[in-house]
Amino acid sequence: MREKNIFLLLIVFVVSFYSLQSCKKKEDSNNNNNNNSDTTSTDTSTVPDVYKKIYGATSITIDGNEVVIKVKGLPDHKSPYYQGTQWQSTMYEAYNGTNSSYNQNPNKIAEQDYTFRIPLNPAEDANHEATPYGAFGVAVNGVALYNQYAAPGDDLTQEMNTFDQYNGHPQQQGSYHYHIEPVYLTQTIGSDALIGFLLDGFPVYGPVENGNTITNADLDSYHGHFAVTADYPNGIYHYHITAEDPYINGDGFYGTAGTVTQ
Repeated sequence: MREKNIFLLLIVFVVSFYSLQSCKKKEDSNNNNNNNSDTTSTDTSTVPDVYKKIYGATSITIDGNEVVIKVKGLPDHKSPYYQGTQWQSTMYEAYNGTNSSYNQNPNKIAEQDYTFRIPLNPAEDANHEATPYGAFGVAVNGVALYNQYAAPGDDLTQEMNTFDQYNGHPQQQGSYHYHIEPVYLTQTIGSDALIGFLLDGFPVYGPVENGNTITNADLDSYHGHFAVTADYPNGIYHYHITAEDPYINGDGFYGTAGTVTQ
């Protein structure tokens, strides 16, 4: 009888022990879930319509005060730089532009994995940070935008001769990009349309506004101005693409820049 009681007590002890452990694991799991929700917050339902115009994005979400835009960086138009790639059969097109000095560079278009994090509510930055060499914005077709320099201290005079018929080309790692007007976009969606966003969250428009062609004289030193646009009926500071240097952006970002990784 004494042995039976000891056996029953042992069973009760084992069951109680595992019940306590199970409760602890559940509590730890709940704590971990709560911690995760505190550090990451994305809500696709709150993405403003203007960002949905970035049709080349693989995803667009809101994370706190940032818009997170992911793109593959592949142009949706044909190019001689698709030669020798997996897309050659459908996307290759020999150069047929107007530059008699065209000299194709040795690079080929390659898929990228860009993540742009830009301010949801852009604001002027008194420091006006210089733009980086490399991607400093994203076009609506998911192609990266680059600034007005081929390299530090080197303008685009020679590099322009490697631009394809749509004014883009790839760098050594295959990242295709535009330094100047992306004519495929201005021809297909309109020369006054939204072309993309720079890292500071301010939009970039084509070379026409209210039926007039914009020149550098119409813009400030950062290559933008404040005005009403079709996407911003209350007005917003925005950049314009022009035919003259600096083409997209001037003496740095007007606003506080976000980040880009690839």
